[in-house]
Amino acid sequence: MQQAVQASGYETPTAIQAEIIPHMLEGRDVLAQSQTGTGKTAAFALPILSRIKVDQRKPQVLVLAPTRELAIQVAESFSTYASSISGFNIAAIYGGTDYQPQLRQLRRGAQVVVGTPGRVIDHIKRGTLDLSGIECLVLDEADEMLNMGFLEDVQFVLERTPAERQVALFSATLPAPIRSIAQNYLNDPARITIKKKTMTADSIRQRALFVAPRDKVDVLTRILEAEESDGVIVFTKTREATVTVADQLKRHGLSAVALNGDMPQKVRERTISQLKSGQLDILVATDVAARGLDVTRVSHVFNYDLPQDTESYIHRVGRTGRAGRKGEAIIFLTNGQRHRLRLIERTTKQPIEVVQPPTADDINAMRIMRFKQRITDMTAGDDLTVFKQLITEYAEESGKPMEMIAAALAQIGQDGRPFLMKDRPRRNEPFRDQRNDERGGRDRFERNGSGKFADRPRRNERSGGRQSGPPQNGMDRYRIEVGRDDGVKPGNIVGAVANEGGIDGEHIGPINIHDSYSTIDLPEGMPRDVFQTLQQTRVAGKQLQLSRATAENYSSAPRHGNGPRSGDAGRSGKSFRPNGSGGRGFAGGKGKKRKPARPRD
Repeated sequence: MQQAVQASGYETPTAIQAEIIPHMLEGRDVLAQSQTGTGKTAAFALPILSRIKVDQRKPQVLVLAPTRELAIQVAESFSTYASSISGFNIAAIYGGTDYQPQLRQLRRGAQVVVGTPGRVIDHIKRGTLDLSGIECLVLDEADEMLNMGFLEDVQFVLERTPAERQVALFSATLPAPIRSIAQNYLNDPARITIKKKTMTADSIRQRALFVAPRDKVDVLTRILEAEESDGVIVFTKTREATVTVADQLKRHGLSAVALNGDMPQKVRERTISQLKSGQLDILVATDVAARGLDVTRVSHVFNYDLPQDTESYIHRVGRTGRAGRKGEAIIFLTNGQRHRLRLIERTTKQPIEVVQPPTADDINAMRIMRFKQRITDMTAGDDLTVFKQLITEYAEESGKPMEMIAAALAQIGQDGRPFLMKDRPRRNEPFRDQRNDERGGRDRFERNGSGKFADRPRRNERSGGRQSGPPQNGMDRYRIEVGRDDGVKPGNIVGAVANEGGIDGEHIGPINIHDSYSTIDLPEGMPRDVFQTLQQTRVAGKQLQLSRATAENYSSAPRHGNGPRSGDAGRSGKSFRPNGSGGRGFAGGKGKKRKPARPRD
C-alpha cells in the first residue's frame, strides 16, 4: 500500500484522510460529512486494502454508490491502489449493462464489490452475491442515494450484512433520514466533519445561460466565435458525451479532442501536452479525466453538462484563471435547473451573471473585425509581389475595378460559406431566467404551442387521472406492463426510466397508473436502443415491456403485441437525447420512496 501511495504521487494526506484512516484501520464505524473532491475515496480505500485477506476468495467489502459513473470511478481507484497486491480482485456491478461480465467478476472471487443499490439487490436476490462474509460496508454519497430514492434499498442491504461489520457512511449533508440510518445501523461511530474552502477566484468571470439541450452545441460555437479565447475546456457528464460533443465541434471546423477515462494514459498525456503547446484549442473532458489538469493557457471553461455537485463546479472553474490570468467560466442550464444556479452562487459566495447567447450581430461584428485584422497582418508581414503583379495584369485585361477584384478574392476564400450569419427563428418554448419571474410564481409554468402559459405539474403530482388528453407537443405516450396491482408508484417508474433510459426526470411527463398497467409520456424521437433498454427494464420485479400507447392498448382491454408501431422508435427526432449524447442527462428521479424488492438502478 505504501508503494501505491507513492506511485499515486501522494505526499501529504488531505484533512479527511488524516482524520478517517486511523479509525478505518481500527475497524471503527465512521460517519463523515465531506464534500466531493476532498480525497474521501482514498480515505476509505487505502485502509480497507491494508486489511484485505487476499487468500479468501469471497466478498469482504461492499461499497454502495448512487450512480454507475461513481461506482466505476471508485472501482478504478481501488484497482489503482491495489496494483501491487497479488491475488486481489474487484467487481463493479451496476445497471444498464449485461449481467454476464459482472457474474464472471463475482465468480472469480472478488474481495471488494462496488455497485449501485438496485443492481446489488438484484444480485443478492439471484443468489449471485453473498454478503455473509462482508466485514466492511461503505455508503458513498449517502445523501445523493437518498435524493434518488434509494433509502429503502440501502436499508435492505444493511439488514443483510453481518451484525459485526464495520460501516463507513460518507455524505455531503446530513438530513434526517441519513441521521436515522447512522443511529440505527452504526455502532458508536467516529463523527468527522470536513469543511473545505469553496470560493472561486476573483479573476474568473462566471456566467450562466439557459439553453435547450438540442441547442447546446450551437450556443457553444457561437460563444467561441464571438469571444477571444485561447485554450478551452468543455466539461461533460459522461465519457460518451465527450466523444459526441468533440465530433460535433469538429464538424463546425473547430480543433477539439475528447479526453476521458477510456483513453490510454499515453494518449491522454499527449492530448494534454498538445493543449499546453497550442497544437490543440478545445478539450472536451469528464471531471475524472481532467482531475489535476494544470494548463496555464486555458481562458474558458464551459460546464456543458451540469456538474454533480458544487464541489465539482469549483474544481472545473479552477482550471481557468491560473497564474494570475483572467478566466471565463460559463455554465449551460436547462429551465428545470434554475435552483442549482442559486445553490452554486451561495456556495461560491459570488454572483453568476445570467446572459443571452451571442446574436448574429455580435458574431458578424467579430467576423468583420477579424477579417480586417487578417488583411492588416498579411500586408504587413508577407511578400505579396507575385499576387500584386497578377492582380494588376487582371485589372488591366478585364477593366474591373480593384475593389471588385478584392471582393471576388474574399468570396473565393469563403469556399462557398456565407460570411455573415443570420439569427435563427426563435423557438416557441424559450428558456428563461426564473429569477425574473419569482414574484409571479411563474416557475411552475411553461409555454404551450399557442404561446400561452400552461400549468406544468410538479414531480410529486405524477399520479392517476392526469392523462385525460393527448400528450403535450414534443411528447409521445407509452404503455408499460406494471400497475397498481404490482405495488408500483410514480416515483418507482421515474427512477427506473431516468436511470436506465438516461432521461432527466424533468423531461419525464405525466404518469397514469392503472390496475395492471400504466402509461407514461416521454420525449418524442426515442432512439431504438433506448426503446429496447426500457422494454427490458424491471420495476417491482416485472419488465416494463414498453410499447407505444394507442387508444386500444392503454384502455382496460388486454394489450396485443409487444413491439412499437412502425416509426415509433428510432426515428430521427431531435427532442429525445439520452445521457451521454450531450443532451438530457441522468437524473434518477426524486420520486417517492422505493420498495426494497425493486431490482433496478
